[in-house]
Amino acid sequence: MAKRRLNRRQAWRIKKIQDERIARAERKAALPEPPETGADLGPEQRGLIIAHYGTQVEVEALEGPHRGQTWRAHLRANLDSLVTGDQVIWCEGDPTGVIVAQLERKSVLSRPDPYGKLKPVAANIDQIMVVIAPLPEPHAMLIDRYLVAAETVNIEPVILLNKTDLLATDPALQQQMDDLLAIYPTLGYRILHTSSKAGGLEELHAALRERTSVFVGQSGVGKSSLVNALLPEADLRVGSLSETTSKGVHTTTTAQLFQLPSGGSLIDWDDSFAFLLGN
Repeated sequence: MAKRRLNRRQAWRIKKIQDERIARAERKAALPEPPETGADLGPEQRGLIIAHYGTQVEVEALEGPHRGQTWRAHLRANLDSLVTGDQVIWCEGDPTGVIVAQLERKSVLSRPDPYGKLKPVAANIDQIMVVIAPLPEPHAMLIDRYLVAAETVNIEPVILLNKTDLLATDPALQQQMDDLLAIYPTLGYRILHTSSKAGGLEELHAALRERTSVFVGQSGVGKSSLVNALLPEADLRVGSLSETTSKGVHTTTTAQLFQLPSGGSLIDWDDSFAFLLGN
């Protein structure tokens, strides 16, 4: 069923109610013991959306006695579209909580829907890790489109060359990658080198620390493998390259946020950059 269209006064009233909930949650956060609001729902508190499952989301508590724990939650009617990375005001429930208000975003990634309207897919990103690999073969035009799209939404891009173990035994391939990437440091872009198989993730760990990042790039470049190397407990399903096309097989089904031991967080979604490229 189509979402009900609101007039200006209704939209103003809804925003006013959400602002009041946000202010109330902030006041409660300053109390030694937040008061209960009822038997069915707990007090209003800040949370972080870490995954979206249709009509429900998974929210991580950012305060209170259950800080760091995750809950499933329903969305209150008339909320704007929530995405992974959004900070919200929510109430615990048994067994399912409720999202009652959305906090202001500092950044948002969007993609066009079938009707050409932009639809948000991830929020509050600090940096975009543009992942490439020797195979599938990267192209300068594709990298440039990623970089331009990242600059357009004012989020710092970083080029991440993965699967560097493939270069150790192939001097020609090494030279090809060197030639391809030589221009980017002169333009001020950082380039990291990683391999989930051969180790050497220290540089990546340092780049992700205390920041919210998203991996983007072609299927098959090893994004899920990198997440598994950084967070073995994530256990993402890894796709292999097609033997006939040398292109990756899509494996990730939803944007998901993972907290890193270093203090940063990472959003993984296989198609997360198709929106900015207009695909």
